[in-house]
Amino acid sequence: MNFTKMQGAGNDFILIEAGNISRDWSKTATAMCDRHFGVGADGLVLVLPSDKADFRMREFNPDGSEAEACGNGLRCLAKYVLYKGLIRAETQEISVETLAGVRKAKFIRAGSKIATIQVGMGKPIFKAEEIPVVIEPSKQNLLDIKTILTYPVTVDRQRLLLDFVSMGNPHAIYFWQQPVSDFPLEPVGPKVERHKIFPKRTNFEVGRVINRREIEARVWERGVGETLACGSGACAIAVAAQLHGYIDKKVDIKLPGGTLNVQWDGAGEVFLSGPAEVVFNGEWPE
Repeated sequence: MNFTKMQGAGNDFILIEAGNISRDWSKTATAMCDRHFGVGADGLVLVLPSDKADFRMREFNPDGSEAEACGNGLRCLAKYVLYKGLIRAETQEISVETLAGVRKAKFIRAGSKIATIQVGMGKPIFKAEEIPVVIEPSKQNLLDIKTILTYPVTVDRQRLLLDFVSMGNPHAIYFWQQPVSDFPLEPVGPKVERHKIFPKRTNFEVGRVINRREIEARVWERGVGETLACGSGACAIAVAAQLHGYIDKKVDIKLPGGTLNVQWDGAGEVFLSGPAEVVFNGEWPE
């Protein structure tokens, strides 16, 4: 089975054209994403035919769970279909069917080279039942009627004021004023991910606002663990920061693996831009 290893800001994926392949993809993802006994990746991305768009994408986490949305994986898929000649070299934009809906990816060129890939990530979702998050009745009076910001959650005796938003998948964002490298993400991340208020678990982001155009962040991804970058997480951070009034409509999210740019007008779709690169091609022996 042929595959291509790709990365976007250090968030790495295994991509497979799986239209004619039938197998247990959850089990395959767990095996292939293993960094000691497999290829090693943050996720397995399947490139599939679609009746609704140019392509269909499925993304499986290393624990075998399937993700609804993945911004960096979406950009890698766009670069993959161009790299493999599945679309014409001069193509400006493609559409991709995902579990979160049809998304568009735009190729932004500098001369003959792809400078960056911008993907539409859909509109952010704030309703508790759609994120989903279970809000305690005793705390409902603390919340804005339209958004869930600064909701208190206690983890390891530490009180975290979290912002909740869905980008097609659930996110909990915590802003603090110290360098994010100092935050104890490894012990706290999995406990937030699996906290009882998140029926489908959650992605957890820690951000520090540097100025109105820059935020540094780290991400604990649901079903993966800490990753070098997360596209939907970067979007969630930018949305929450803008709702707080911390930033302007465009912001650079500086993650350990690189920088992602997010644009949001405060009402419509969120746009994510960043790199997507081929690492190597290979063949899985099974």
